[in-house]
Amino acid sequence: MFLAKCKTTRCFVTFMLFLGMANAYVMRTNMSVAIVAMVNHTAIFDGHEELVDDECPDRELPSIKDDRDGEFVWNSKLQGFILSSFFYGYVITQIPFGILANKYGALRFLGWGMLINSVFAFLVPVAARKGGVWGLCIVRFIQGLGEGPIVPCTHALLAKWIPPNERSRMGTVVYAGAQFGTIISMPLSGLLAEYGFDGGWPSIFYVFGVVGTIWSIAFLIMVFEDPSSHPRIDESEKKYINDSLWGADVVKSPPIPFKAIIKSLPFYAILFAHMGHNYGYETLMTELPTYMKQVLRFSLKSNGLLSALPYLAMWLFSMFISVIADWMITSKRFTHTSTRKIINSIGQYGPGLALIAASYTGCDRALTLAILTTGVGLNGGIYSGFKINHLDLTPRFAGFLMAITNCSANLVGLLAPIVAGSLINNKPTMGQWQIVFFIAAFVYIICGTIYNIFGSGERQWWDNPENEAAKENAPTIATNEPKK
Repeated sequence: MFLAKCKTTRCFVTFMLFLGMANAYVMRTNMSVAIVAMVNHTAIFDGHEELVDDECPDRELPSIKDDRDGEFVWNSKLQGFILSSFFYGYVITQIPFGILANKYGALRFLGWGMLINSVFAFLVPVAARKGGVWGLCIVRFIQGLGEGPIVPCTHALLAKWIPPNERSRMGTVVYAGAQFGTIISMPLSGLLAEYGFDGGWPSIFYVFGVVGTIWSIAFLIMVFEDPSSHPRIDESEKKYINDSLWGADVVKSPPIPFKAIIKSLPFYAILFAHMGHNYGYETLMTELPTYMKQVLRFSLKSNGLLSALPYLAMWLFSMFISVIADWMITSKRFTHTSTRKIINSIGQYGPGLALIAASYTGCDRALTLAILTTGVGLNGGIYSGFKINHLDLTPRFAGFLMAITNCSANLVGLLAPIVAGSLINNKPTMGQWQIVFFIAAFVYIICGTIYNIFGSGERQWWDNPENEAAKENAPTIATNEPKK
């Protein structure tokens, strides 16, 4: 791994942010595994069989039936409330924390937010058993509030620590922690639910709560806001980082240039790319498995390895392509702009074409799974594409820009299951699913094309300290002129 050979302070910061991102996604996804063990499925069974299409023969792989049921009688609607409660807390804090991080620094908001998230994980079992659905929803909502700073504050810290020619690798390492956390969370949560203490499923939240708490405390103690405030960083490394970031020895936090950002086409390029990615990604990860269950009569959940395979592919490919992206920049054969556009095209056109291909695979579930894995794997290109592009445009306001685009993208991502549900509408035929896949594919491709037209890898004029210095010096020069 790249970080294994890197001994610098900025590599340690990157590693800690990687672990933080992994922890964040563990906290986000572990409920989806735990709730299966929490619910008494026999009690909520309504006598109706699951709706499936009969175009393909039933070729479900044999699996061991688990006759054990959980302790809660929650129907699908109540389960939906529980699973979404975390998301609402997460989304509403994005932009506020992006603004606060720019004004007061990102480190404390990130560290304390994740600590709140981790501590409240211990309360999940108590809330579920004593407070029922609404008690659990409140705790998960607070966990979402605590996790709100993770993306904008991580972006703000990367902007202060990572030189431009290392952003692809370092940024990808950090954000690929999301896939790593998911890969770890899904199988481990399943094992804890099966063999853990206190009834199984509560141990999921106790174990990951301990891990998250330890990380949060270590992060607050060992990581610093920027190179200039770090007491033990090597002077040569501090000078290298600060010089690469326009020679600013002290990181300033000027007011956010809202008007300039609103008028910035490169910002809108990232915004559309981010929204298109989330819509397409939600389709890939939530709707294709449903398609395989309803139409192909095969459930990915019957095999834990297969369910984690797309995440693993995305993680590995994102690492590989990030090295290529930084080489393209350091070799000076490609500009920052062309590099971001080329790599992002792989990350968005690839999954888009995969979705189109998946709609023509017929009843071949092996081919569909291969396409799913390939499409999600190629999606890893977005980390070295639009996802890190905020730092190119504006290192000092990257956290705020990420807060806007991430909040918008998460809201758009909600549309994927809504659109799919409306189109399927109790008719899960191949024809209807093909429409679902084509819509997601066109969203991917259109948003990727908008990024290619309007995107930029250059630092914007409204975030250039040299322009600010000229403005500050202009009145002084005028004032010092002798009166005539």
